[in-house]
Amino acid sequence: MDLSYFLTFVVFVLLAAAAGFFAQRALITRRLGDAEELAKGIVDKARKEAQAQKKEMLLQGQDELFNQKKEMENEFREREREVKNRERKLDELNERLEEKQEKATEKERDLLKLEKELAHKERELTASEAFLASRIEEEEVRLSEIAGLSPEEARAKLMSEIEVKTRHESAKMIRQIETEARETADRKAKDILCTVMQRYAGDYVSEQTVTAVSLPSEDMKGRIIGREGRNIRAIEAATGVDLIIDDTPETVILSAFSPLRRQIAKMALERLIQDGRIHPARIEDVVQKCEHEMETHVRELGEQATFDAGVHGIHPEIIKLLGQLRYRTSFTQNVLQHSLEVSALCGMMAAELGMDVKRAKRAGLLHDIGKAVDHEVEGPHALIGADLARKYNESHEIVHAIAAHHEDQSPSTALAVLVQAADSLSGARPGARKELLENYVKRLQDLEGIATSFDGVSKAYAIQAGREIRVLVNPDHIDDDASYLLCKDIARQIEEKMTYPGQIRVTVIRERRAVGYAK
Repeated sequence: MDLSYFLTFVVFVLLAAAAGFFAQRALITRRLGDAEELAKGIVDKARKEAQAQKKEMLLQGQDELFNQKKEMENEFREREREVKNRERKLDELNERLEEKQEKATEKERDLLKLEKELAHKERELTASEAFLASRIEEEEVRLSEIAGLSPEEARAKLMSEIEVKTRHESAKMIRQIETEARETADRKAKDILCTVMQRYAGDYVSEQTVTAVSLPSEDMKGRIIGREGRNIRAIEAATGVDLIIDDTPETVILSAFSPLRRQIAKMALERLIQDGRIHPARIEDVVQKCEHEMETHVRELGEQATFDAGVHGIHPEIIKLLGQLRYRTSFTQNVLQHSLEVSALCGMMAAELGMDVKRAKRAGLLHDIGKAVDHEVEGPHALIGADLARKYNESHEIVHAIAAHHEDQSPSTALAVLVQAADSLSGARPGARKELLENYVKRLQDLEGIATSFDGVSKAYAIQAGREIRVLVNPDHIDDDASYLLCKDIARQIEEKMTYPGQIRVTVIRERRAVGYAK
């Protein structure tokens, strides 16, 4: 029972498996058929799309070929037109060249003809010159016999007359040219100077050769003098100044031409008075300390001067020399203040003239740097200053401006002339400088003496504190043209023989007076 059931179950299972297998195979077969049909459809669709794209690409290619062909045809036609234009231009150029060649051939023939004519005329001129030379010799001999003069004497006389006539004509021409130039140059210069003077108006303080030191009491004078005058001798030996003790109450006077030494002596004396210990050893110690402090102070003054002038990059040694200018004077004018003023004037005039303002200020500030050492080195301070500037690597233009500001060298640059003008302007302003009465009187006498040394001068008067000289001439001996030349000669002599600040105006006056009396 159980076996039959088991066999039946096995048979059933086998039949079921066989049925499932055949069913699965039929399903797979059907699916494969559907897949083949789907793949065939896809392939057919892809083939149709490829054919459509192929046709489209063929059409696009044909369009592109047509367009390229059209472009090439247009380019070919354009080049053909260009070639035709060039051929036409070449034909025209050939025609012009042929015309020029024909003209050149004609000119060559004309030149040959003209050359023959010139050669013929040259032969004629040579013959005429020889004939005229012989006739001139004959006439010279005849004129010499008539005039009683040799040819050399006649030539010298003729040249003298021509020289006199030419001198008067040149004087007229010079006067006319200078008048025309002065009308424009003076107007422009006055405008610039007026503008500069309005923009800069510095105060002046006269420097003296003595310094007063106040004392707390009259007893201090005895302590300063010391036993048998040893203290006063020690002060004078250490500082190089003269110590004057007179009847002036509670005051001693320090006298020296060097403001630097006077300042050191003043500082030392004030400290000794404040300390109360006054003896030779203490005096030497205090003077040495004051000298060191003065060196520092001088350097600070130089740095402040460069800052005030707006000039930078100056060598430290030149800065030190600038500070020393604070204790130098020129006709009682402080040289450092004068240098700052010249720097400012140079900068403003350079700005008006369109020049380099910084370079002009630098040249103006350093133009008198030689005065800081002129008592230690021989030579004019302008050349000494130029050597110092060259030594400390200043530019050639700055060096030349320093050397030429007093005509020790002839100014060859606009900057040198500018510094020269600013220096004269600063020194010539009213109140800027003073001089001793003896020097002043001698300068006026020398000025009048130079003017009266010329022939034809009747009188000469120095006026305007020696800044102008008026010369009266004899009208019978000097005419208008000669008076103009005389004015130039007097000015030249003054420049060569005299030294003066600023400039001197020379005025020559020629007048004829007729005097009658009614009785």
